[in-house]
Amino acid sequence: MNLLVEKWVSVILLILFAVNAPLSATEYKLPEKNARLIGSLQIHQVKKGDYFQSIAEKYNVGFLALMAANPAIDPFLLEDGSQLKIPSAMLLPHIKREGIVINLPELRLYYFMPLENKVYVFPVGIGREGFETPRATSYISDKRKNPTWRPTQAMRARYFEKKGKKMAKEIPAGPENPFGKYALRLGKSEYLLHGTNKRFGIGMRASSGCIRLFDDDIKWLYDNVPLNTKVRIIEQPIKMSYEGGQRQLIEVHTPLTVENKVQKTQVTAAVRHFVGNKVSYWQQFEKVIDKPSGLVVELGK
Repeated sequence: MNLLVEKWVSVILLILFAVNAPLSATEYKLPEKNARLIGSLQIHQVKKGDYFQSIAEKYNVGFLALMAANPAIDPFLLEDGSQLKIPSAMLLPHIKREGIVINLPELRLYYFMPLENKVYVFPVGIGREGFETPRATSYISDKRKNPTWRPTQAMRARYFEKKGKKMAKEIPAGPENPFGKYALRLGKSEYLLHGTNKRFGIGMRASSGCIRLFDDDIKWLYDNVPLNTKVRIIEQPIKMSYEGGQRQLIEVHTPLTVENKVQKTQVTAAVRHFVGNKVSYWQQFEKVIDKPSGLVVELGK
């Protein structure tokens, strides 16, 4: 999704949506070590009164992820009886299954609990262009309820330039606080996992670099994630898996935009080896790369 469309979506959502659908952590059973597929594709049949954002919240998926999975659907002109693909099947990232893993291109957070054989998945909002969320390895150093927001000097300068008045140095807990009700700090940095007072930013590039979650999701993490939990922020637009030794599954997400340009997905040697030598597989793969849907695709089907 390019930056212009993201901005357009953000503006429309601010005007149209004020939804308070209940959310809960999406729990999956961890597959065997040589497998990566979790969940299954769901279909939602649109009924009168449905909105794209409310559907995304109902299934706890990101707004842009729902758009990518349904490119032929106008998110603001839903037709009764039409069907939406819910991207609730996914491949685990290629990384050790421990702690928190945030994969930026797919706008998802994974929390692994190997001792319980479970992984929990949440949609997240990340830094917008110019305020990118950094790729990093860190840990949860602090957890706060009803956090105070202290905007940086740069934020206050931008606010003054735009509004012509000074921004408060501290915003206490409440409806004006963009951190929402809970926050988890990453190491000694200024970056947080936090709630939000603007629900439209979840599943989009909309923050100043922090990781935004729905209020119920960040509360779940606050209640369940211990201090010193490892956090890795990665960038894997392509995920692959051999399932059952035969099925070749691939999941492709649009790379992050840089300097107002959508980057071309890099086809690495590992990807080329995975796709193999079959012409039909390459034809199928090229379509997926050209228009990433974020859906799990089986090569040869």
